[in-house]
Amino acid sequence: MENPFEGKEIWFGVGSQDLYGEDTLRQVAVQSTEIVDELNKTGKIPVKLILKPTLKSSDAIKQFMTKASSNPACIGVVAWMHTFSPAKMWIRGLEVLTKPLLQLNTQHHFEIPWDTIDMDFMNLNQAAHGDREFGYILSRLGIARKIVVGHYTDPQVAEQIGIWARACVGWDAAQNMRVMRWGDNMRNVAVTEGDKTEAERVFGTQVNTWSVNELVSYVDKVKDDQVKMLIEDYKSQYDLAPELLDARYDSLYTAAKEEAGLVNMMNDYGATAAVDNFEDLGSLSQLPGVGAQRLPSEHGFGFSAEGDWKTSMLVRIGAVMGAGLEGGASLMEDYSYNFVPGHEAILGSHMLEVSPSVGSINKPRLEIHPLGIGNKADPVRLVFTVAPHKDAVVISMADMRERFRLVMNVADVVPPDGSLRVLPTARALWKPQPSLKVSAECWLRSGAAHHTCMTTSVGREAWEDFARIAGVELATIDEHTTPERFEKDLMMEEIYHRLENQH
Repeated sequence: MENPFEGKEIWFGVGSQDLYGEDTLRQVAVQSTEIVDELNKTGKIPVKLILKPTLKSSDAIKQFMTKASSNPACIGVVAWMHTFSPAKMWIRGLEVLTKPLLQLNTQHHFEIPWDTIDMDFMNLNQAAHGDREFGYILSRLGIARKIVVGHYTDPQVAEQIGIWARACVGWDAAQNMRVMRWGDNMRNVAVTEGDKTEAERVFGTQVNTWSVNELVSYVDKVKDDQVKMLIEDYKSQYDLAPELLDARYDSLYTAAKEEAGLVNMMNDYGATAAVDNFEDLGSLSQLPGVGAQRLPSEHGFGFSAEGDWKTSMLVRIGAVMGAGLEGGASLMEDYSYNFVPGHEAILGSHMLEVSPSVGSINKPRLEIHPLGIGNKADPVRLVFTVAPHKDAVVISMADMRERFRLVMNVADVVPPDGSLRVLPTARALWKPQPSLKVSAECWLRSGAAHHTCMTTSVGREAWEDFARIAGVELATIDEHTTPERFEKDLMMEEIYHRLENQH
């Protein structure tokens, strides 16, 4: 995939005022530079922090926020009050800010200089004072933000800023996403439906339909050398079933040709996510299998099946947020429970489209098997088991009429207890936190979808940051969840978001 961080910046704004004199302001600038340089050196923040001139007046703050909001390279703003910066100066600027905001609560000195501290030191180093003034105005204005507290040399501070930066890149990707739909939603299915107009208002994502016939024309136009290049790539990355290089080579060739057609069409239209439907394949000879699986792993595109554009969005966002990290993002679907005491788990899979981007125990194997739906030729697909991973995430998006609800379950991917040798699909086995029974009850209570995005690259904090930036509801099921508390939290969230949507 393209590097989603390339050309992107996070602007670092430092608050102060003219009250303290030029000597103090010079020290503010010097110390601010040291802090930003140190954070950039950590390598934990995937986007460069750009220090801007110290903000000392209402006009300067408004100009800073206006420029940040209009600059496509800027994907977020970090604000830190080095001294006391009267918060009324920030009102006009904050009300024009449209980029994600992080409030950093740090200071230049690590330890109070007990024997030498005087009022000059106090005037310069009063972030504990200034940040609380700034926090008040943010809360009064109802501005959502990430808050990071700690000394700038603490590795956890850079890690938290880095996770938030990934969420900012995910938000930027959502704002510029175009989901290409081939066919409509699977007939009579409720949870994969949704308001595409509202999705563009909330997330900035365009969701539109292109005909399957146009996709067929793209597949037909694929050149022989592009197909053969893909087949060589398959050979280098996967184990191939012998029949695919012999008696069933035509099926392999068709699968590769379909992948090339999918990618060519998406690139021509600037799409970064896609969805198909086995009920509407036109004259495609196979339901896309390996090609669909590789959209996230090889191209960073989102993909989901059966017309579920919402999950396709999540896979794209997850792929972008996790770029450069081990693991990835994929469509997943809950299929079957294991209720054996001590081994309770969920088996997730899909008929064809789970992506190897999330990692596999063994080298994925490219195989061909019959598929009893779609009335097409046997599709070629990658078969593998997702590798163990602690604190993975499965997240879904449901349209709850007046709002979107994200539901996230933290889960531990585990090895299966058996071989699964006759299961002809990619699959993952996970133990949902806090337990199968509690997780399933809460999932059902929330109305969350059976289609999910699984991420093994970024975990819960990145998705929490993303939800806060987007201003959408996020219900989290983790090791501390109880059904009683979860149900009450859902009720409170419903009240809050219904009131919020009346504004």
